[in-house]
Amino acid sequence: MQVRITKDLHEEPVISRLLPHYGVTVIIADTQVSANVPQYSCFDLELRGTVSQIESALTYLDELDLQVLHESSPEEDGW
Repeated sequence: MQVRITKDLHEEPVISRLLPHYGVTVIIADTQVSANVPQYSCFDLELRGTVSQIESALTYLDELDLQVLHESSPEEDGW
């Protein structure tokens, strides 16, 4: 999945909160931080955990009003 973190949240530990608060493991596959598009940064992530943990983490990202792009739904061990 890809998460776009807006400029106003660049100083916040958005991704690092996922493990201690929601119990998911985060694998960062790629990042895109561009000086030409300073409004947001993109992170390609893989989340691993139970369906409940992943859903809670996705709810947290949604509550921050972040754009989350994905192709499937949470599975038992990862997303």
